[in-house]
Amino acid sequence: MKTIVVGASGDIGQTVCDELRNRHEIVSVGRSSGDYRVDISDIDAVANLYRSVGEFGAVVSCAGDATFAPLEAFTQESFMLGLRQKAMGQINLVLAALETISDGGSFTLTSGVLDRDPIRMGANAATANGALAGFVKSAAIEMPRGLRINVVSPGLLDISKPRYGDWFPGHKPVSSAEVGRAYTKSVEGALTGQVIIVE
Repeated sequence: MKTIVVGASGDIGQTVCDELRNRHEIVSVGRSSGDYRVDISDIDAVANLYRSVGEFGAVVSCAGDATFAPLEAFTQESFMLGLRQKAMGQINLVLAALETISDGGSFTLTSGVLDRDPIRMGANAATANGALAGFVKSAAIEMPRGLRINVVSPGLLDISKPRYGDWFPGHKPVSSAEVGRAYTKSVEGALTGQVIIVE
């Protein structure tokens, strides 16, 4: 099956590609690297991506920026970054593909731990994560043509700890292998409308 992985060069994206590549034809997508480049906050650019890729059976999104800052430092505009990129960007990946993804295909989005186990300076990411959970649960009951949709919500990956561990005091890193298996469950299994937590 041809599977589009958006954000393929990041820690989670690389984990997903490593997990799926033996069973899937991976199309890697990023903002600045990969087989294709796209800004997921631009739904027209996302639609053009799908036209360029051709027939595909799954979309996995590991993309979406958020602003990490003290709450009192946020403006409406700086807070909108996570909503435009992490939340709406991933939603764009779904909306733009509803008519083009193969029958019975699947969408797997990525949120994270912060909406259920917050950290300082994480309000923007936590808000985007919560929005994605709500979207997936609601969208699943309206998916046409047997399509499925889930969101994987991992904690801090073990391979990410050297760079981000200081931001997550007391958090137990999660195994990248377990995170990879969560994406397999979403892409190859039968679940839909689920938040797949890895912690």
